[in-house]
Amino acid sequence: MTFNDFNFNPDLVEGLSAMGYTKPTPIQEQSIPVILHDRDLIACAQTGTGKTAAYLLPILHKIVNSDHRHLNTLVIAPTRELALQIDQQIEALGYFINVSSITVYGGGSGIVWEQQKRAMQLGTDIVIATPGRLLSMLNVGDINFKHLEHLVLDEADRMLDMGFYDDIVRIISYLPEDRQTILFSATMPPKIRTLANQILKDPAEINIAISKPADGILQMAYMTYDNQKFGLLKHIFQEKEYKSVIIFCSRKETVKRLANELKRIIPSLQAFHSDLEQEQREEIMRNFKNKQLQVLVGTDILSRGIDVEGIDLVINYDVPPDGEDYIHRIGRTARAATTGTAITLINDMDQQRFASIERLIGREIPKTIIPAALGEGPAYTPGIRRSGGGGRGAGKPQQKRHGGNKHSHSGSGQHKHGGGNGGGQNQNRQQGGSGEKRDGQKHHHNKPRHNGPRPPRPQGEGGSNNTPTPPAPPAA
Repeated sequence: MTFNDFNFNPDLVEGLSAMGYTKPTPIQEQSIPVILHDRDLIACAQTGTGKTAAYLLPILHKIVNSDHRHLNTLVIAPTRELALQIDQQIEALGYFINVSSITVYGGGSGIVWEQQKRAMQLGTDIVIATPGRLLSMLNVGDINFKHLEHLVLDEADRMLDMGFYDDIVRIISYLPEDRQTILFSATMPPKIRTLANQILKDPAEINIAISKPADGILQMAYMTYDNQKFGLLKHIFQEKEYKSVIIFCSRKETVKRLANELKRIIPSLQAFHSDLEQEQREEIMRNFKNKQLQVLVGTDILSRGIDVEGIDLVINYDVPPDGEDYIHRIGRTARAATTGTAITLINDMDQQRFASIERLIGREIPKTIIPAALGEGPAYTPGIRRSGGGGRGAGKPQQKRHGGNKHSHSGSGQHKHGGGNGGGQNQNRQQGGSGEKRDGQKHHHNKPRHNGPRPPRPQGEGGSNNTPTPPAPPAA
């Protein structure tokens, strides 16, 4: 099967073809026909399988073919990082089609709040929002979802883990009942089933590779006391050169302390945690994606909702809270059919937790002996209960208008599609071109014709077939 088999809008097909994408991933192949036929869907697929494009492509097709333009789609995501990633994929295809989008998330100033609110009121095709900020806007009023056609819950299991169940139910109470609801989740625990039964109508169900790490990940673990971990990290970095690394810690206090210590031996390193301002976080992620930063030390905020290719090492400095978090953490490497390494440091108290992870993924992870210079580590005996503390030495936006000048929203105060001065400015990141910002909107160049060489094929979430980053638009 190829993308041509879906009979997408010609401009959408042109965009996919220009970027070299012809064959859908399994989750795309199964999900796109269901969404095109307006049926509710509950889909279970691990990270890196192309799930974002699986729902974006059919929705974008329906939007550009619609005779009446209005606030068409609401995508709810657990983190601002994932919301921005989804928005970037819309923007990638926005180089070829005429669709507008806005990200709505907390952490900005009052000016940002007003820009987001005004852009939603004036008209946009797609809203990508985190639950807390969206609910705050809905409580204030003046946001009208009466014409909404699609609701997407992305990484629904993560949102429920973060305590957003009640918020999601309240948000849905503001939406029309006559809509298509699409729920994507990496896992399918009972609470997801409960939510699905409450908000979906006769949904189709798709399951793709549940709870299994990618085959390209080399998984290994070290048994180590806490006071040996820093020396072990030094050994790992001295043993082999890694170009792009994420180190996961369970607490932001550990992130801050470890980052300060590691910077003495790895200057190209930054801590990533919730205490940073949004502009700082976006700058760090931008530098990491551009390979200007070698190592990120962060909490589980990094385990979902970021799209970075070429990460060759993931280190779990602390054992993740559960198996699903483990899968999402190590899923940051070996994306797009590449290979990577995942190393977990297991202290004396985390053995039972790691054993439960091994049961979930259905395999035992090899335990590597720590270097003799660090002393002897604990034995791996997860069946023995422990009451101590870790063994020896333990210590604990804005709207963007994408595409050409083909459509316009009806009604007063709404903005024309396309036709601006190109480029535009997103909330905390600058795009190419001169741009003009009006009420939080972003305008792009009209879609060019591709008479010359096709743009390079960028990489995206979910392997080589997912929606990529667009080529830079020509200067105005």
